[in-house]
Amino acid sequence: MAQGLLAAFGGPVAAPSANPSGRISPTTAAHVRDGLGDRIDALVDGGPCAVGLESTIVACLGAPTLLRAGGIPAEAIAACLGRPLATSENPDAPVSPGQLLSHYAPVGRVRLNATARQDGEVMLGFGAMEADLNLSPAGDLAEAAARLFDCLHQLDAMGAARIAVAPIPDHGLGRAINDRLKRAAAPR
Repeated sequence: MAQGLLAAFGGPVAAPSANPSGRISPTTAAHVRDGLGDRIDALVDGGPCAVGLESTIVACLGAPTLLRAGGIPAEAIAACLGRPLATSENPDAPVSPGQLLSHYAPVGRVRLNATARQDGEVMLGFGAMEADLNLSPAGDLAEAAARLFDCLHQLDAMGAARIAVAPIPDHGLGRAINDRLKRAAAPR
């Protein structure tokens, strides 16, 4: 849809992210509308994002360096390059989108690696478990990545003040999911 829009327009388009800074990334047109409201004049709805996570960002000035884990796992990029990626993260001096310590945050406070909910918490699950919302009952990281931001938006809509998040495996897309959750849980 974006390629068709660019072809019809016949020129380049420059645009910022479609969400307020630091807040949950949108994965549907409704998320954009809810986040930006009357600050936008129009919205092109191509359906929900299939991947759900933002792009993987790799700096290629010198040794290839992972700046932001994203929809393409770092392992897949390293396999194509034939060597591991270096990593770079300094929240005091970010050089790429998504490197701030606190980012992608719902309104409620987030507690990570929770195996059970505590009093007053809403549970965001992963895998076969009892939860208010579940990123992937089957434990599928691709499904969890595609649902992550939508689930965080749903938790905001529910008014969840405290959110317990089940452990997510820290490999493949799980690294990007854990990165977003760590930033969502950071002090604001």
